[in-house]
Amino acid sequence: MPSTESSPAPLRLLLIEDDVRLCHLVRDYLAGMGYAVSMAHSGPAGLELALQQSFQAIILDVMLPGMDGFEVLRRLRIHSTVPVLMLTGRGEEADRIVGLEMGADDYLPKTFSTRELLARLRAVLRRSAMTEAAGADRRNAPVAVGDLFIDPAAHAVTLSGEPVALTRQEFDLLLSLARASGRVKTREQLLLEVADRDFEIFDRSIDVLVAALRKKLGDDAKAPRWIETIRGVGYTMKRPEET
Repeated sequence: MPSTESSPAPLRLLLIEDDVRLCHLVRDYLAGMGYAVSMAHSGPAGLELALQQSFQAIILDVMLPGMDGFEVLRRLRIHSTVPVLMLTGRGEEADRIVGLEMGADDYLPKTFSTRELLARLRAVLRRSAMTEAAGADRRNAPVAVGDLFIDPAAHAVTLSGEPVALTRQEFDLLLSLARASGRVKTREQLLLEVADRDFEIFDRSIDVLVAALRKKLGDDAKAPRWIETIRGVGYTMKRPEET
């Protein structure tokens, strides 16, 4: 019987290059290596495609009609951290430095061989995957403040070994404060991290959430063990030695 297992989807790449012949050469080579390559031949067209669709990496030429590669990269980085491998026909050190400082992940002169391009591309993708995995590990890493234990992966909180039932927003607020234990978080910062919505400058929803959280933790606003109000600023999670 034929296998019912589906093969993994190919990694999607975007090649932004005005040299059509070079585009097809690179696309055909990378397709043979298992990549799915989309192409754009101008800066504006490439930027539009990069923002509209999802790609695992972008190969970006510096010299492009309509908008050069530096400007494409600058605008792209406002919205995306997708890995970018830049190509240049000039190869000046200044161009490489500018591109890397603007957020390019690697640089390759146009005298490259297809094998070198593939090696650089694989290295960029590997670093990106490692960074993403490390970020996920950090986001899911448990946080302990005294006998208060927060497990983001399980979305669970215990206090002195006893479970504490929290709403999603209460959990997110507690996690945000615990990760910054000893440092003050403004109401605006907490709203951006917890409320996930637009808010007015006089919005007091964080105060309501803090009050609910204090009640569930058995905390006293006048003599706080956990969450201290910093008048006119916001809130801070007290360190164990401060309680």
